[in-house]
Parts: sequence; structure tokens; C-alpha cells
Amino acid sequence: MKKHPEYALQTQVCNYLKIKYKEVLFMSDTMASLKLTQAQAIRNKAIQKPNFKTPDLIIFHPKKQYNGMFLELKVATPFLKDGLTPKTEHIARQLKTIKELRYLGYYANFGVGFDDCKKQIDLYFNN
Repeated sequence: MKKHPEYALQTQVCNYLKIKYKEVLFMSDTMASLKLTQAQAIRNKAIQKPNFKTPDLIIFHPKKQYNGMFLELKVATPFLKDGLTPKTEHIARQLKTIKELRYLGYYANFGVGFDDCKKQIDLYFNN
């Protein structure tokens, strides 16, 4: 069975939320790690908003100025060496979604590795 490093990261982050923030409602999108048949993939794509990439983790808990929290989980930086340019077109679409969510009043960002995700989650809940 092929390993999915981002799925392992999702598992770590979700387990952390279950332990540290038991009362918080959240969901983690695992669609990227699923093997859909061609028919399933076509049906799934047909009902999605075009060019909107749902972030991997959604926390349904408003906090101060934010309506909720979205994290796109990555095991390595999604940017080129300049720290600004997305590595791929897929990541550019994810960044566009993050910016749209920020505009709508959500905390939205990339979370790179477990420590960074944990830090952002803790800051979200404790600031």
C-alpha cells in the first residue's frame, strides 16, 4: 500500500485536536488520498465549485475576529525559494482559495509540518 505523507500529517493534526480541543468541531478532507473510479471522480468534480480547493482541515469554531479556521496541510513548503511563489499551479489554486477565505473573515493558511500546524492552532485558540 502506497504511503501518503499528507494523510499521516492529517492524522497527527486531527489526533492533536481530539486530545487538546475536545469540544471543537472540525473535519478533515481526505479526498486526495482516496482512489476514486473514473466515474466517481467525474461525478465528484461535477458538483464542486470550479477552481475552489477545499483546504484539508476545517475548524468550525469562531474565535475573535475569525469565523473559523482553515488549514491546507503540507509536509514541505508549498513555495519556491523566494517564499512567495507557489511551486505548482495546484498550489497556486490553493493559495487563491486561502486568500478568498481570508477575505470572508476566516483564518486560512498553509500549515507546514505538524509543529507549524500545532502552533497555528494553538495561537488561534489562545490569542
